[in-house]
Amino acid sequence: MTFIFSFLKKYRVAAISAFCMMLVELAVELTQPLLISKIIDDGISKHQLHVVWLWGGVLLVSAALAFAAGISSSFFASHASQGFGYDLRDKLYEKVEKFSYPVFSRFASSSLITRLTGDVTQIQDMVFMSLRFATRVPLVLLGSMIMAMIVNVKLGLMLTVLVPLLLIFVFWMIKRTSGWFRKVQRRLDNLNGVVQENLVGMRLIRVFVRRDHENARFERQSKELMNETVSALRLAETTMPFALFIMNAGILAVLWFGRIDIASGGATVGAVVAVANYALRIIHALSALSWIMTSYSRAAASGQRVSEVLSTEDLQANRGTGNESEGSAGMVVTGQVEFSKVGFRYPDSDVKVLEDITFEVQPGQRVAILGSTGSGKSSLVQLILRLQEPTEGSVNIDGRDIRMMDSARLLESIGYVPQEVILFSGTVRDNIAWGREDATLEEIQEAARQAQIHETIEALPHGYDTMLGQRGVNLSGGQKQRISIARALVRKPSILILDDSTSALDTRTEGALLRELDTLSCTTFLITQKIRGAASADLILLLDDGRLIGCGKHEGILADSPLYRRIVESQQGEGDKHVQGIR
Repeated sequence: MTFIFSFLKKYRVAAISAFCMMLVELAVELTQPLLISKIIDDGISKHQLHVVWLWGGVLLVSAALAFAAGISSSFFASHASQGFGYDLRDKLYEKVEKFSYPVFSRFASSSLITRLTGDVTQIQDMVFMSLRFATRVPLVLLGSMIMAMIVNVKLGLMLTVLVPLLLIFVFWMIKRTSGWFRKVQRRLDNLNGVVQENLVGMRLIRVFVRRDHENARFERQSKELMNETVSALRLAETTMPFALFIMNAGILAVLWFGRIDIASGGATVGAVVAVANYALRIIHALSALSWIMTSYSRAAASGQRVSEVLSTEDLQANRGTGNESEGSAGMVVTGQVEFSKVGFRYPDSDVKVLEDITFEVQPGQRVAILGSTGSGKSSLVQLILRLQEPTEGSVNIDGRDIRMMDSARLLESIGYVPQEVILFSGTVRDNIAWGREDATLEEIQEAARQAQIHETIEALPHGYDTMLGQRGVNLSGGQKQRISIARALVRKPSILILDDSTSALDTRTEGALLRELDTLSCTTFLITQKIRGAASADLILLLDDGRLIGCGKHEGILADSPLYRRIVESQQGEGDKHVQGIR
């Protein structure tokens, strides 16, 4: 977990201040038993009231000083740990956002959520404990043994022998618990995954009457988490009772032999009380040490998981940044797209998703992409978006390989509407403007008109300022699709990609939308299952098992492709029947 120190550099002043205040607090506390022994031996035993008042006043002032130092140490430690947690969480989120799609897919969403929240909090708490307690506890142990030896060598020697043996036992037990806590974090990932799936699919669960099944699945994961946590905590918590038993036995030995030494004149009552007091401080330190080391075990497991994300190399994410000349960086994307013998397979897979795809699209043309489920339609447009990289051939935009273009500038010129509509918390206006932050209300309304949703929005209770429910739950499927389309259009893109984004639209609305798209100057890629949406396209791409088996206009493909003819015939007179599964 060496990465922690790099994040703490920014807060080194607060960290050093917390450590210094802790040393002041510790120094005062270690002198207090010695002051108590003087009050007993020089004041109470000799009936010297002025000595009692003198050293009692010193004890009171020292307690106030220790209190002030402790409060200051906690303040500085909190500032450093909270700032550290903020920076770490921010860096981790930034790293995840920059992941290319293949690398992002390595981590489950539920696992990333746990790492960004629970794991970062565990490490943040560990930093606080390190500054406030972890460095204090060993100093208390060492200081108490030294002070006990100063007060009385014979009695102090008992603690000096006993404490190291207990420390060896504590560290051995904590090492065993680290593995258990790593298992706990993995179980938490699994539980979060089930929760996330069920919350997203709640409607489907109710429609299919699968509540009992999903409840049982949640209960099973929750029980496994409980069992792992109980096992880890049971092992960790057995440490302290054993240590307390040994230390209490040590205190009894100090009192027993102290009584003998007092009777023989080898020790004073104050010295025995002081040594017993130091023994009690050692007990409290060991108790805190057990708690701290348990937290360290959990933080170590969390640190490995956070470090795994931060250290993940993503060569694809770094491609196409800063490779263009200053002249080309300022050029406007016109929307000419060319695929040249493109092949693609997913990482760690030998199955070709796309094979030998070659076609060219001129700026402003509309391209319809058809094919059965699994034919590679979405994978093809993902290559344009650079969500994936071709494993063979090249994808060129305006005559340049997109792998050599600046990714941010390229994506700024593309409007994308995914197959699964994603709306965010906020107003309708916020969701459309999400496509372009500086869009004016007039531009937002114009995009909504083009997407055939303006009148519907105006009819909402608060128009464009209407708050949307979670994931747009208070809108129909078609309304959500059109808002998503408006969000892409407000960018005024050079390339527009619609991934089966009109499936929930009725015939009249879809027709009006397609006519509106004809008036735009952008190059449009339309993944569709409907012949009527494809027939008027400038270019039709017909995919089958990842291969391009048809490329041209409607009439040409209809004459040359038996598959395309079957698709057309299947939809004639049958409304909007989808292509999916029709072969």
